[in-house]
Amino acid sequence: MRIGIIGSGVAGSLLAEGLLGSPHHDVVVFERAAAGEHAEAGTGLNLGPNALKALRLHAPARHDALRAASLPWRRWLVELTDGTPLLDLDLLSVAEEPGVRIRWSELYRALRAPVAHMTRHGRALEALEEDAAGRLVPVFRAPFGALIREGGFDLLIGGDGRYSRLRALTAGEPVPEHLGLCIWRLLVTEADDCPFDDYGQWFRGSNRLLAFRVPGNAVYIAGTFRLGGDVPIPEEARTAAHQRALFTPEGAAPSPAVSWMLGRIEADLGGIHWARTQEAPMLRHAAGGRALFLGDAAQAMVPTLGQGATQAIEDGTIAAAILRAGGDAAAVAAWRDPRVDFARRLSLAASDTILGTDPVEGTLEKGRAPFLAELHRLYTEVPGPEELALPARVAAA
Repeated sequence: MRIGIIGSGVAGSLLAEGLLGSPHHDVVVFERAAAGEHAEAGTGLNLGPNALKALRLHAPARHDALRAASLPWRRWLVELTDGTPLLDLDLLSVAEEPGVRIRWSELYRALRAPVAHMTRHGRALEALEEDAAGRLVPVFRAPFGALIREGGFDLLIGGDGRYSRLRALTAGEPVPEHLGLCIWRLLVTEADDCPFDDYGQWFRGSNRLLAFRVPGNAVYIAGTFRLGGDVPIPEEARTAAHQRALFTPEGAAPSPAVSWMLGRIEADLGGIHWARTQEAPMLRHAAGGRALFLGDAAQAMVPTLGQGATQAIEDGTIAAAILRAGGDAAAVAAWRDPRVDFARRLSLAASDTILGTDPVEGTLEKGRAPFLAELHRLYTEVPGPEELALPARVAAA
């Protein structure tokens, strides 16, 4: 089977590595960026314990590489912006191993290295054609403007993100659902004086700061606040004064952690990336099973539980095991869609405190048995190779 992977992101790189050496699969990865262009991409992210379990079970070398390039995510701390404690959860009480905190650049570097030799850079998907055998033929635009055809593929895999060109060409542009929230992201470098380390959240009403250290003496900060509907982010909201007002507690001084973040927001305002939180309808395959979608191309979701890239890791590793066992796009959908639907629903439910639920009661609920049981399920229910490699199970999935 000839497989073309569009995008060398999280899911695409892991899928390609998982199919290395398979005698039944000829795999090529197509990446629109030039080689090394993403070396310093993005800011930081946290990967849930289920991502690390998927890697440990299916790609142990990547598991070790990510552990070496990251800091452990062991605790989940929640406070009000005046320092009032609400939750201090040890992830090992609901998971088998910690998650990680990592810079996007290091995540890309660790995942792309094993498949660099099979990646063709400077390939922006422009159109699709069919050959005489009914296989999809991707048409790429090269950096110098020429169109390049790479022949027919039995299966094209979209690992090209929430604005997937492959999904648009085969199934139309998905209609996103905006949740009426702004989320901004900032990577603070030279953070010697940062007064916190592991994953924390700080609330003033539904306005929330989220932050944690990442390698390289840096701190990732994200801010979330409501917009009052499906509207653009107002220009006045992009000011340091407005952000300070959003997160400063009424009638009290901000905690040392919040005070430090407010100072860095003001100092580094120009480095903030602004966006609106959205979801997209889930779609696993199209074109009669000749196109398969993984990661954000299939299932863009809210980032509340850090499951976007985490589910992309599950997608890439598990899809590789299913395809190696003789499965197809429908088999991948049967294994992955119920799991992803659960992760999406739980992530949205966990977003209640930024969507208007009282942050005190909403956070306290997250420390109680029903939510912790769901979190345990999210972090541990990852199938291993012995389950996915059985042809009968693949066929029945």
